[in-house]
Amino acid sequence: MSRNQAPAPGHHSAEAARPEDTKLPIGTAFAYGFQHVLTMYGGIIAPPLIIGSAAGLKGPDLALLITACLFIGGLATLLQTLGIKWFGSQLPLVQGTSFASVATLLAIVNGGGGLPAVFGSVMAASVIGLVVAPFFAQIIHFFPPVVTGVVITTIGLSLVPVAAGWALGGNAKAPDYGSMANIGLMALTLVIIMVLSKLGSGMISRLSILLAIVIGTVIAAILGKADFSQVANGPIFAFPDPFHFGLPTFPPAGIISMVIVVLVILTETTADILAVAEVTGARVDSKRIANGLRADMLSSAVSPIFNGFTQSAFAQNVGLVAVTGIKSRFAVAAGGGVLMILGLLPVLGRVVAAIPMPVLGGAGIVLFGTVAASGIRTLSKVDYRDNMNLIIVATSIGFGLIPVVSPTFYASFPSWFQVIFDSGISSAAIMAVLLNIIFNVVKRGTPHDPSVFAAAPTRMIPIQVLDCLQEGDRCENGKVLDKDGNELPVKEAHGAH
Repeated sequence: MSRNQAPAPGHHSAEAARPEDTKLPIGTAFAYGFQHVLTMYGGIIAPPLIIGSAAGLKGPDLALLITACLFIGGLATLLQTLGIKWFGSQLPLVQGTSFASVATLLAIVNGGGGLPAVFGSVMAASVIGLVVAPFFAQIIHFFPPVVTGVVITTIGLSLVPVAAGWALGGNAKAPDYGSMANIGLMALTLVIIMVLSKLGSGMISRLSILLAIVIGTVIAAILGKADFSQVANGPIFAFPDPFHFGLPTFPPAGIISMVIVVLVILTETTADILAVAEVTGARVDSKRIANGLRADMLSSAVSPIFNGFTQSAFAQNVGLVAVTGIKSRFAVAAGGGVLMILGLLPVLGRVVAAIPMPVLGGAGIVLFGTVAASGIRTLSKVDYRDNMNLIIVATSIGFGLIPVVSPTFYASFPSWFQVIFDSGISSAAIMAVLLNIIFNVVKRGTPHDPSVFAAAPTRMIPIQVLDCLQEGDRCENGKVLDKDGNELPVKEAHGAH
């Protein structure tokens, strides 16, 4: 069964004019929503763990920082998916703490500002981002398929190392990191996904990621690879305490550096909006993109009040939408509700945190690969004849993969440059947009015969052959027939081999 087919009979979804508006039964919506949470859970808790540890937080304070990010991520997801006037793209996009900000926030913490400076810088930069979001959305005119295909492909490829890290164990300092046991658990989860996708019913096939994670975790527990001993340690219920770590401060250097990060986040979220639109078949314009970007920035501006950081769309969940074929934004909104519950009930968060990283790695390979495949599908629609689109695609993807395959490549560059180009997604997006403008928008100087950079035609028929054909002649099963169906003799040309 194709992933992108309509739900099978018995699924009881209510089809809507827009595919993203499809209504689902509450139970079904929350099942798919929980699957979205499992997909991005490791990514959403990693930034607060990294930043909190750098700030010297331990025990309850560190747990509060994590649950705060879960809570605000849930709120941001609800705003993005359900939307209100001016805010929210109303697309199936999961929001969470952005990885793009981690390096800059660490620099602010290590610079002596502590968490108050971090929260103030995030708040101020996000307000600036909120102001520029509508203008930034106008760049949709510079995102034709040759650009969006590059960006979507790069999103998927840049996430593959994340899945590989999960498959190895997640923690490079752990004694079993990279062990065959971890890799075997990842492979087992991957096999379970394939089996459920092949042999399961329509519903089981769509829930294959979630079911494989559950089955993989149970097997891991039996083998002693899953540790649930910490689930009972800590409070059951906790509400994020506003300004728990003190009132924010606003260091100018921190704000400037975070403005650069915000521009990167706006670029990545624009790419994610276009990617999920490609996957779902939704129609987006500059107004809808602006609404999505405003939701991003409003969530990021409010987030520090509840001890959170910058928010952005999670690319891995775009892959989940493509894999399951569930395009409903209400399923993702249910996931936002689950995130809020996890943020209010740390005990549930600790249960999810006990899922072994190799199990998530097996799921990640499928999810992130699907994002790349969606980009390749978009690139297949691009016309490469007699133009420079081939060099645009080649250069942009290659440029975008530089920080992925060589994370220290830009180590000697200025910090502001590193913030922008250490992200493979923003690197590819910037290069693709610039090259598209140079070669396709500014026509002057572009050669009419682009030589090796144009795709050669797959077949050529000599004009002399066409001159011999008459009206009604056609080819069938390798034979040339006239209008009455009679086979025409084919004579080999002199000198042919």
